[in-house]
Amino acid sequence: MCKQMIDFLTIPPAIRTEYWKESLRKNKISLHVICIIIFGAELFNIFRVLFLSRSGLGTRNNRIYFGMYCALIAIAVLALVMQHVVRKAERSLQWAVQYGSILLIFLWHVCLNAYDLTRDPAAEFTIFVTAVLGIAIFIQMPSLFSAACFGTGYALFLALAGDALESGEKVNLTITWVVALAISFTSSHHAVISLSQRREINQINAQLRRLLQKDPLTGLLNKKAAQTCVEQKLAQVSEGRPVALYMIDLDDFKKANDGYGHPCGDYVLMETAWKLRIIFPEAAGIGRIGGDEFTVVLTDVTDRRKLEQLGHQLIREISKISWKNQRLNISCSIGICLINQPKTPYEQAYRRADRCLYEAKWQGKGCCRLCEIPPASWEAKQSDAPPGKQPRPLILISKNQE
Repeated sequence: MCKQMIDFLTIPPAIRTEYWKESLRKNKISLHVICIIIFGAELFNIFRVLFLSRSGLGTRNNRIYFGMYCALIAIAVLALVMQHVVRKAERSLQWAVQYGSILLIFLWHVCLNAYDLTRDPAAEFTIFVTAVLGIAIFIQMPSLFSAACFGTGYALFLALAGDALESGEKVNLTITWVVALAISFTSSHHAVISLSQRREINQINAQLRRLLQKDPLTGLLNKKAAQTCVEQKLAQVSEGRPVALYMIDLDDFKKANDGYGHPCGDYVLMETAWKLRIIFPEAAGIGRIGGDEFTVVLTDVTDRRKLEQLGHQLIREISKISWKNQRLNISCSIGICLINQPKTPYEQAYRRADRCLYEAKWQGKGCCRLCEIPPASWEAKQSDAPPGKQPRPLILISKNQE
């Protein structure tokens, strides 16, 4: 029971930031509405004291009421000004300003109602009831602050006006205070439940999005997610910050798949995915874009020799794949496109890398071919050259040697 009560009153750490953010947003609106009501009500009260009262400010009692009305208007103005000043500050400071303003407004109503009762014992404690229930309903507060705020107001009211209250009125006052606490606690707990459910839904949606981006067999990016990743990295290409796009195709995969069965084929694909992760640990993205085709995107790699070395390493590792202790003699062909040109479209980079891949396959199994997207000036010369005389880009051909 005790644990359930503690859980009911506390805010889980996982949603604490969201709780404060949501509370600040809701309370900002409520505080603006409260201040507008204060301006209307207290300006009318000031007008009533100055112009509708026979004695005006001639009596001590009217001067006290006039001063209190002016004080509440000043508190409301200060609350609005301070909220505007700290609107971009840390949440803790915004919280302090917001709840400090609420506490001042509440204590003002406590003091006014207490003065009414000490001046006229026949007066009601309606102002206190309205203030405490209004804050409980419209202001979202953590349970600890609710207890401190309402407890302070309740104790101060009894200290100032307790002698003017009968025992029955004190009981009613206490019941009102307890009801206000219950409303505030329940409102806070409801906000915690809503935020927790929202967080769980967001986590589930994020997990579903991740699953939709994954190839179910290998766990790599699927074709669409891989394309999105490459497009994002191509958009970041600048001078001195190229992107390298690998296109990888397994050689003789169909022979192994047909000869040993689909379980063997699936095993080869999963082993290939695992080796890709090992060889390219800093890759911006690794994806399976076809049956036995894979892609890897690297960023900030300017060393062409290193790109080739990584390709050779992958070819050697793929050739070691075995099924039930029997070497499958699988290899792979690799096309690498190094993109130095900013704003290169994905289709252009894909076509160039794919062309390098198939030129590598024509060269023989276990080949790695590298080409480079030329600068804009090179493409202009190529497009202006007569047919059959276009200059070819730099292409490096290498054969894996074991």
